[in-house]
Amino acid sequence: MLANGARIAMANATDSFYGRIPVFRGFASLMDPKLYSPLPDDWCIGVADIVDSTKAIANQRYKAVNVAGAAVIAAVTNALGGREFPFVFGGDGASFAVAPDDLDSAREALAATAAWAKEDLDLVMRVALVPVSAVRAQGLDVRVARFGPSANLSYAMFSGGGLGWADAAMKRGEFAVPPAPAGTQPDLSGLSCRFEEIPARQGVILSVLVMPARGADPNAFRKVIEDVINRVERSPDAGRPVPPDGPPLKWPPAGLEYEARAARGGPLLMRRTFVLAFTFWAYVIMRFGIKVGNFVPKVYRQQVVENSDFRKYDDGLRMILDCTPELEAELSQRLAAAASSRIVRYGLHRQDAAMMTCFTPSVMRSDHVHFIDGARGGYASAATALKAMAA
Repeated sequence: MLANGARIAMANATDSFYGRIPVFRGFASLMDPKLYSPLPDDWCIGVADIVDSTKAIANQRYKAVNVAGAAVIAAVTNALGGREFPFVFGGDGASFAVAPDDLDSAREALAATAAWAKEDLDLVMRVALVPVSAVRAQGLDVRVARFGPSANLSYAMFSGGGLGWADAAMKRGEFAVPPAPAGTQPDLSGLSCRFEEIPARQGVILSVLVMPARGADPNAFRKVIEDVINRVERSPDAGRPVPPDGPPLKWPPAGLEYEARAARGGPLLMRRTFVLAFTFWAYVIMRFGIKVGNFVPKVYRQQVVENSDFRKYDDGLRMILDCTPELEAELSQRLAAAASSRIVRYGLHRQDAAMMTCFTPSVMRSDHVHFIDGARGGYASAATALKAMAA
């Protein structure tokens, strides 16, 4: 047994691993291997996804699917006391990595979130915790980088193939974390869905998912990803789906029911009433730009735009773009050519709007997180297209 002082020192040393990784700013440098650091051997990867998300999408329930995916990140963050750790939102699920001292807390948060998703959202969530050592035993790796979309925060990027293997292992039933007993409520404080859908301004909201083909040359894959990113970066025909003045805001918000079900304490009716009143107060403040203490609505809206998580890398490129049909066709042609050369597997999904799910532990801090996905199937539908290509 470690003494308390030794245990704290070990936890602090482990916690500092992710914090020591330098933050890079230019997304175009995403594929530079020097940006990525291997996770320590004693860490674990957490993975979660919604079973039959395609069916939920067909039933117009993709917002619920997105909320469930974001809930994983909210629950683990709150279980770890708000400490920074690497995670990635995948639309119908999420992945993350935790140090050994955080493993029990993460396990409890995952189990509780799976129970909550079933009971409150009527969605089956499978969850697993996979040791990094098990990934490396397969000849794969898990490396992490930190991308800063703004000066406010950073998002984790993953490479090495380990996340994909962990996800496949979870779907095979390996390393499973059983759901907690019915009625177990995770701490989802800060999870909200108050913004409305964001209509496409350039013509199409395009969900992009690009993975390496089996046995693909890593250098050839890197070039394809860099070509796609550079084409998007330099184009006036594509960009962040969130408009400069922030997403639309109405009252009552479309996500009111989800926020009420995420709240803790008391009957659901009481939680609905509280959330209804609180969101009205928040709407008035935001709508009329009323400063409350140190909270300045205009600054918060700007941070929402800057912090939006609309592009990422987790063993493959994911992007939600507001683009023209012409650019969509160009990207599709480039990816089709790479697929025919057995360099990539890819999925594209077009829709007329994007949506945002938020994790805001405190509006007084600038590091609130805003996950972007397509509003009509998003990443999950792009993944379905990718699987169909690989079949």
